[in-house]
Amino acid sequence: EVQLQASGGGLVQAGGSLRLSCAASGFRSAEVAITWFRQAPEKEREGVACISRSGGDIRYRESVKGRFTISIDSAKNTVYLQMNSLTPDDTAVYYCAADPMYSVCAGYDWRQYESRGQGTQVTVSS
Repeated sequence: EVQLQASGGGLVQAGGSLRLSCAASGFRSAEVAITWFRQAPEKEREGVACISRSGGDIRYRESVKGRFTISIDSAKNTVYLQMNSLTPDDTAVYYCAADPMYSVCAGYDWRQYESRGQGTQVTVSS
């Protein structure tokens, strides 16, 4: 069974940093692209960043470019999301998702991903 475990969330002040981790089991993370999503209260879930199996295809939503960095450690089957210069607008539950069909970034439609992590809460105080 394919499983994704997101962790690393917490409470941080505006301007601070957090690093999220998405640990994959049941398949090798090197075989699939991993996409991070987030959902703030009363808002739609939105895609944040994606990294392909090779690391050669990396994408960010416009609002996080220059602040967030996605990376992959294939040996640990883990994808990281380094988040710097956090603002209250980044407050959300963050999820990672993947699907064996996609070895490269495949867009930000949550429904297209078979495997979805349980989420980790990120709260940024002003």
